[in-house]
Amino acid sequence: MTTYRVGRVVTPDDVLEHAWIQVVGADIHAFGRRSEGMPADGKRPEDLGDVTVVPGFVDIHTHGGGGSSFSTTDPEEARKVVAFHRGHGTTTTLASLVTSPLDVLVAQSACLAELVADGDIAGVHLEGPFLSEARCGAHEPSLLRPPLTEDIATVLRDAVKMVTIAPELENGLEAIRQVVDAGVVAALGHTDATYEQMVAGADAGATVATHLFNGMRPFHHRDPGPVGAALNDERLLLEVINDGMHLDPQVVRVALAAAGVHRIALITDAMEATGMPDGRYKLGGLEVDVNEGLVTLAHGTHSIAGSTLTMDVAYRNAVKSGVSLVDASRMASTTPAQTFGWYDVGSIETGKRADLLLLDEEYTVQKVMRAGSWLDR
Repeated sequence: MTTYRVGRVVTPDDVLEHAWIQVVGADIHAFGRRSEGMPADGKRPEDLGDVTVVPGFVDIHTHGGGGSSFSTTDPEEARKVVAFHRGHGTTTTLASLVTSPLDVLVAQSACLAELVADGDIAGVHLEGPFLSEARCGAHEPSLLRPPLTEDIATVLRDAVKMVTIAPELENGLEAIRQVVDAGVVAALGHTDATYEQMVAGADAGATVATHLFNGMRPFHHRDPGPVGAALNDERLLLEVINDGMHLDPQVVRVALAAAGVHRIALITDAMEATGMPDGRYKLGGLEVDVNEGLVTLAHGTHSIAGSTLTMDVAYRNAVKSGVSLVDASRMASTTPAQTFGWYDVGSIETGKRADLLLLDEEYTVQKVMRAGSWLDR
């Protein structure tokens, strides 16, 4: 049992100033304001200074970082990605895979299942291959395919927790039902759907919109399309890449105003070049160029492709744009955790896992605790 004196603690409803938090084993035992008394456990509290304590980040969409990728059959390479993002405050990770042949995706999922079993990641997200060629982004067009029943059954392994599907594809709605019936989250993305087709996807059971605005037919005032449907449909969680490049900050404000903080999850969509120098890298089977943090396809359309964002930067961008600490923590931690039923993480509450971040006055991560232990950054 250890009690920490801190500047403030961000709970799901409030910011507790001049606070304390107590950790027992791997869990949060208690917390409060020092003015209301501290627990007398017979030990001197450890003073962490004037830091802000927020819940560990929950990233439900990331492909890589630190020079390594989740698109691998080498578990040690995948663990390097986890370690890199933990250093930036992500304590719960869903590992995303880009479009590949089905047998490759099955092999990669089997590799990542080892990390799920060890508690290193929370599961696998298949972002392809069931996507629209018209909105494929950084997914190899020749490998895209309709989500036929037998193909969905092939890739739905135990480690898979989310599958992105373009609902307008042949068998798209049936595939969404198949994914949901298997206890897996269905997401709508990389789609050229109409407004009505997007709503039909939610009717079929989809609950996530993959990186809102990106990889979707653009919103138009006479043709709202998938973006308009996602903003309007309260059943959908909206992923947002808050790096200032994928979305203008004012567009993020529009999404917040339209959907509300309870329906938005900050994600990174990070790839292996995250944290690395500018240059040429691979995203799946495609070459991409990184220039001052912006990732674009190296050939063809040169469209934006993945990101070099980390969750601490996404969080800091939100706060510096005027989002409250409570709401930023909800978007970066609580909301995505709740969407996947991970109720032991995502917020600072008694009995939850002690995944805690110490932020300085600029909201930069200083220390990371996961399951009650401080991590070596």
